[in-house]
Amino acid sequence: MTHFDRRAGLRGGALLLGGLAMPGLLRAQGGWRPTQTIRIIVPAAAAGTTDIMGRLLAPLLQERWGQPAVVENRSGAGGTLGTAEFLRAKPDGHTILIGNIGPQAIAYSLFRNMPYRPEQITPVSNMIRGPNAIMLHPSIPVRTVPDFVRYLKEKEGRLNYATSGPGQSGHLSAVWFHQLTGTQATAVHFRGAGPAMLALMAGDVEFSVDNLTTAVEQIRAGKVRGLAVTSADRNPQMPDLPALRETMPELADYDVSTWFGAFLPASTPEPAVLALNGEIKALLELPATRQRFAEMGGVPAYGTPAEYAAFVRAEIAKWGAVLQREGLRMDVG
Repeated sequence: MTHFDRRAGLRGGALLLGGLAMPGLLRAQGGWRPTQTIRIIVPAAAAGTTDIMGRLLAPLLQERWGQPAVVENRSGAGGTLGTAEFLRAKPDGHTILIGNIGPQAIAYSLFRNMPYRPEQITPVSNMIRGPNAIMLHPSIPVRTVPDFVRYLKEKEGRLNYATSGPGQSGHLSAVWFHQLTGTQATAVHFRGAGPAMLALMAGDVEFSVDNLTTAVEQIRAGKVRGLAVTSADRNPQMPDLPALRETMPELADYDVSTWFGAFLPASTPEPAVLALNGEIKALLELPATRQRFAEMGGVPAYGTPAEYAAFVRAEIAKWGAVLQREGLRMDVG
C-alpha cells in the first residue's frame, strides 16, 4: 500500500479474486443466496482497515454469490452514524456492516445518546486483529516513549493528536496512555483512519494513535515515525517498535488490540448469517488474504457466529469497566 487511498483495498480485492480460481476453493453450493445487490456498509472513511476489509470481502461475495456487491462509506460520530444507517435496512441478508471495536464495543459505554443497542446487531464473524501504534510527525524531536512523555509534559497539553473518530480504539488508547503517564494533549477527531493519517503526514497534528494495520506502510516509508505498539508484545511486521508496556513502569499493564468483523441486523434469517460466515471463512483461508494481513501487521480472526457474539459481548463488558473506572462519557457527534 504505497499511497494512502482506497486503491490499496481495490488492488487487494483483485488479488483475492485471482485466488478464487485456485483448486480446492470451489464456489459454495446450496444454502442461502442473495437475490439482489449486496450492500456493505463501512462506517468510516476510505483507506482505513474497516474500509479495506469491506473492499476485500465485496469481490469475493460478488464472485461466489453472483450478485453485485457495493461498498458504501458512511463515516462520522466514531462509526455510530454508519451503524445507524445499516440498521435501517431490512434484515434479509442483503445489507452487511463491517464493524470494529469502536462502534460495536466501546461506544455503548462511552456515548450517552447511543442510537442503537447491541441486541439490534447480529455478529457474523471477526476478520482481522492487530495492535494500534503511536505515531509521530517526523518533525517531533523524540525517538523513545520516555522522551515522548517528557516532551508532552514540557508542552503542557499544547500538542494535538489525530483519531479516526471519537470512541474509536485509537482515541481510547491515547486517553489511557495519558492517564497512566500523567500527560495531556488535545484530541482532533476525523471521519476515519484515512483522513487522520493524512492530517498527521501533513503536520496538521503532532501525533496519532491508530491501527497498525492501516499505518504500517506509512511508517516503513518514513512518512510518519512509529514509536510503539499498544499490544502486549511486539508485532512481527515491525519488530523494532517496542510494546508500550515494556517502555516504562507506568505502562506495565498496557495492552490494547483492535479488531474488525462483519455483522448483520438482528432478525436476519439464520441461513443468511451462516452463508455469510462461510464466505468470510473462505476469504480468511486464502493464502493471498493471509499474506495481505501479515503485510498489514494483522492476523486472521475467523469465528463462528456464536464465538464472535461471545467475543463482542466480552469486549463490550471490558471497555464498559474501563470507561466506568475512568469516568469518561461524551455525546455522539
